Amino acid sequence: MKGKNNFGKVLAWGAAATAAGVAAKKAYDYSKKQMDLKNEENISHMENGQAPGKAYFVGGGLGSMAGAAYLIRDCNMPGDQITIFEGMHILGGSNDGIGTPEKGFVCRGGRMLNEETYENFWELFRTIPSLNNPARSVSEEILSFDHAHPTHAKARLVDKDGTILDVKSMGFTQQERMAMLKLMNTPEEKLDDMTIEEWFADMPHFFTTNFWYMWQTTFAFQKWSSLFEFRRYMRRMILEFSRIETLEGVTRTPLNQYDSVIRPLENYLRKQGVVFAENCTVTDIDFADGDGITAKVLHLKDNGIERQIELQDGDICIMTNACMTDSATLGDLHTPAPEPVLRPISGELWTKVSAKKPGLGNPYPFFGDVHETNWESFTVTSRGNKLLKLIEDYSGNVPGSGALMTFKDSNWLMSIVVAAQPHFINQPMDQTIFWGYGLYTDREGDFIKKPMKDCTGEEMLIELLHHLHMENRKDEILADVVNVIPCMMPYVDAQFQPRKMTDRPKVVPAGSTNFAMISQFVEIPDDMVFTEEYSVRAARIAVYTLMGSNKKICPVTPYVKDPKYLMKAVQTSYR
Repeated sequence: MKGKNNFGKVLAWGAAATAAGVAAKKAYDYSKKQMDLKNEENISHMENGQAPGKAYFVGGGLGSMAGAAYLIRDCNMPGDQITIFEGMHILGGSNDGIGTPEKGFVCRGGRMLNEETYENFWELFRTIPSLNNPARSVSEEILSFDHAHPTHAKARLVDKDGTILDVKSMGFTQQERMAMLKLMNTPEEKLDDMTIEEWFADMPHFFTTNFWYMWQTTFAFQKWSSLFEFRRYMRRMILEFSRIETLEGVTRTPLNQYDSVIRPLENYLRKQGVVFAENCTVTDIDFADGDGITAKVLHLKDNGIERQIELQDGDICIMTNACMTDSATLGDLHTPAPEPVLRPISGELWTKVSAKKPGLGNPYPFFGDVHETNWESFTVTSRGNKLLKLIEDYSGNVPGSGALMTFKDSNWLMSIVVAAQPHFINQPMDQTIFWGYGLYTDREGDFIKKPMKDCTGEEMLIELLHHLHMENRKDEILADVVNVIPCMMPYVDAQFQPRKMTDRPKVVPAGSTNFAMISQFVEIPDDMVFTEEYSVRAARIAVYTLMGSNKKICPVTPYVKDPKYLMKAVQTSYR
């Protein structure tokens, strides 16, 4: 793994508290009698048509909003008894998509859904009405759109000469195939703190294969990423392995994820009376003394004013313990994204609470090295469709059908995605938008001789045009540009950092009576982070456990045990 920077210097906000939390790793024995009594009480209330107490969610992302929906739908909690605290002025967390025709549009990232593996996501959104047609569900709307606009990338990898590569072969050696097979069958308990690079240490060729370039850029892995997560992705997404070169398993939303997922869910919750406290940050949480974990007081900074909320018997608190897009900064056509202030608010809260009780995880491995966890995206807004038409002619994919196109020899390891148009609810018909990102922001560009992180939006677009071998059209393309918005995200890969099994807390920690944690930084066996499903599954686990519900959670579909998919995977590895 690359050299670690000093966490005490880079993130002074957390070092002392984290050390105290780590020193207290061993969790108290779960108080079964206490929890059984609570569950019996909760079930009794729910059988009478009323859930007890109030619910407080820390963070206004997809996980918290899904949790609120589960409380209303499955636990009979009135919406007005649920409060969601969000430090920003807008909900959705990392599910974003915003802008204006005059200043351009921006998505910090692009979330890929999957019809076969996002079990709880689809189940939940089958009960959330579409904004466009309330008679249909969000799930129906997304899947209908996707079936009408199937993904089949024809230009998945492009080399420095502008040649679209034939990537049907994964490019493995026999040694690499055996190493992959061994990893798939190695227990996670033996992989503490290991990186992908360490597993393939004597096989440098692995990182030059078509497979690695495609897998890495589809999911944003790095050589120094966690071997845990690489293994989980390979097992969880084994059905994608055989179609990684076309990305046919990618399910796209009609618009960006904020418009297609967050807005209908927010609309549903507001109609149910859920209270959204925006511009309100939870700065600390006090717990009851003694054994066990019982949240007692929430400390708030509400529109600049400090106040407290005391939890009563029957109340629950569900906290987003970290956010991958924390501390993100935006630039524009002529301005690089500013250097982020390295003080992630969500990570700071996690650091504080982890020092107070055992079993609440350890944020250090995830927020300890911004040089390993950052990458940068850019969103291009243009008048007309000239550039998109050039990309379509080059790639053979109409907008919305190609998923990722990666320039494998790019110093930045740049990729772009052209979605179906329009991609925003307020996007004019005479404007077009696409998104891209680079994994290596400290490296100098191949044509713009500056690190990506120091580039303006215009410079990023010019670098892309050179990789497309369209530099001779630069002036006419730039003349149509409304804006190119760079977005630096210092912690966007934090969930992939090498870790120990104990570093991510359980959704409901041992000994908890009313407290849970949800995010991409909690531990859910067999499932994979950096997905919409992980947020929704975590929320469902938190709500059902704290409320004593006996309703079932959709399990992780065991494709890795299905002989059909195993055979396809073996055949693919030998292509």
